[in-house]
Amino acid sequence: MSTAAVDRGSRPVRNQQAVEFIELAEQVRDAGLMRRDIGWYVGRMIRLGLGFIATGVMFWYFGESWWQLLTAVVFSFFCAQAGFLAHDAAHRQIFASAKANEWTGRVVGNLFVGLSYGWWMYKHGKHHANPNKIDSDPDISAGTVVFDPDDALKRKGFPRWFAAHQGYFFFPLLTLVGLGLHVDAVKRVFSFRETVPQRRWEIGFLVVRLLGVFVAAMLVCGPGIGLAFMGVHLATFGLYMGGSFAPNHKGMPLVPKNVKIDFLRRQTLMSRNISGGWLVDAGMGGLNYQIEHHLFPTMSSRNLRRAQPIVRAFCAERGIKYTETKLWPSYLIVMRYLNRVGLGQRDPFECPVTAQLRSAR
Repeated sequence: MSTAAVDRGSRPVRNQQAVEFIELAEQVRDAGLMRRDIGWYVGRMIRLGLGFIATGVMFWYFGESWWQLLTAVVFSFFCAQAGFLAHDAAHRQIFASAKANEWTGRVVGNLFVGLSYGWWMYKHGKHHANPNKIDSDPDISAGTVVFDPDDALKRKGFPRWFAAHQGYFFFPLLTLVGLGLHVDAVKRVFSFRETVPQRRWEIGFLVVRLLGVFVAAMLVCGPGIGLAFMGVHLATFGLYMGGSFAPNHKGMPLVPKNVKIDFLRRQTLMSRNISGGWLVDAGMGGLNYQIEHHLFPTMSSRNLRRAQPIVRAFCAERGIKYTETKLWPSYLIVMRYLNRVGLGQRDPFECPVTAQLRSAR
């Protein structure tokens, strides 16, 4: 153990907390988990490319047939998997070159997923800086769904009723996530009041992706089946993407905007891991190791599983709560949480956590 660790008790609280994270980072680095894994990512890109090619063959083979609804589901799967790859590139997990990561994220995100890389970087960066912090994390901003009880209490009439029952609409609302991502992408790249690096490339990629898929569906499948194909694709894509991201933070403590928390606890206490073996790991693109990802965002998603025992043991040694559950129970937690929020009730485990963090300021 380092000298800094031995001297931990004599240090000021903030300095001690910084030393704690440095100790954890050293353990992770010494285990070799921060090394680039370019070979694995190249293999992942090849598999993803083959998947899109196979989907294209299915699409052409079925033609004007209702079997195209199956193609739509398969297409949604590979689009979501491409989204996970773009996410990793945005966090600079793949290449040592920032530019190579940036263009990988831009091409994959815009051209294959229909998601603006510039919009994602802006929104997701703010989320990572302050997960679940009121007025700072855009992922808990009020919209159709509310995540802050104070926002729910401001609503009247039908919006108030809907907020009180929003947990029951969790899965139906997820089917709209894909459409929402496309709309947000288009709004961002065409909003010239916002700065979007490489705007022309983003617009070009998005036009090819969004219009190209729609036109291909109309020409190959015909108007009726083509529209059904687009509807099933958007619904299943949204369900998959939303179902992968929602369990990671929803239902975890909300941080009042005036509370400051050290990095280790800010990223750990507000995140939830999802267990379930290799199938969940592959299906969620490594996002099920959300605690490790938030602590080490540039770590290859392949290494997050190996980092988990180190992080979990470190947290247990210092009495830092480490939350993990299985996939389906996590959805039930989120649904119950949304209904409590909609009724204006604060999460009962928020107060002691907040009090603990206030005392550490």
